[in-house]
Amino acid sequence: MNRTIGLAHLSALHLSPPELVDAAAAAGYTSVGIRVHPATRGEAPYPMTAGSFMSAQTLERLAATGLAVRDVEVFTLDGHRGRNEWEPVLEAGAALGASVLNVIGGDPDRARLTDSLAALVDDARKYGIRPSIEPISYQPLDSIPAAGLLVGQTGCGIMLDALHFVRAGGLIAELIALPAGAVTVIQLCDGPAETPALPVPHRMPLGQDVNGSARQIESRAKRLAPGEGVFPLREILAALPGTPVSVEVPDVWAVEAAGTDAHLKHLHTAAGTLIGSPLKTEMETTS
Repeated sequence: MNRTIGLAHLSALHLSPPELVDAAAAAGYTSVGIRVHPATRGEAPYPMTAGSFMSAQTLERLAATGLAVRDVEVFTLDGHRGRNEWEPVLEAGAALGASVLNVIGGDPDRARLTDSLAALVDDARKYGIRPSIEPISYQPLDSIPAAGLLVGQTGCGIMLDALHFVRAGGLIAELIALPAGAVTVIQLCDGPAETPALPVPHRMPLGQDVNGSARQIESRAKRLAPGEGVFPLREILAALPGTPVSVEVPDVWAVEAAGTDAHLKHLHTAAGTLIGSPLKTEMETTS
């Protein structure tokens, strides 16, 4: 598979966007995803509104390194936030040249979520951005089939996070059944068969909240590099040929032990090895 490798901000969320661009370029990535809006309550935001000093700094670093911004994150549709809240996020993404906005389906009212997402998709068109719903295993919208229905109803895309796909019991057949082009980004990571029992980190980047939840601790603080766990990553890649890849592996303990640069280089090497290793068929593995 001939794919470039992007870096999701969550892999090094303690780095500001301009710092992330430089670190990603040094580690060999070709694109980045950037957090322009908080994902959790109480999370400290980066000042990334369109026209801000940090946005301008980020654009300078992108120009100097040749990297691109593929996606920005993250906007949660919770049933209360609407156009007044998402418009600045779209503006921030457009200023960076992003084509995808990561959206979380946090509204348990599916009809209202569908209406809100349709309005967001419509508003995003003028910015050249496709809002892409990310099924998350501990959110109301947690499955690929549910996300696939929203693609047909609203024109949104899907952000496929390998961790949440596995933790929600996703099937490769569900990916194959999606409309062509529905998945806009694959977020690569790995993990054990079951959610591990992890301690709550003594410090989370930007003060993210994990709520004492094992799944949230794993998701935000301790994932494995591609190829180091048991997730069906080669099968996912084979089911979605040509879909851009972004490595999303937060590991607060690895960063503390080895440093950010070593962590990001390790993730890039691991992802490159995975992508360069073709999926073997049943016949090949038994011959």
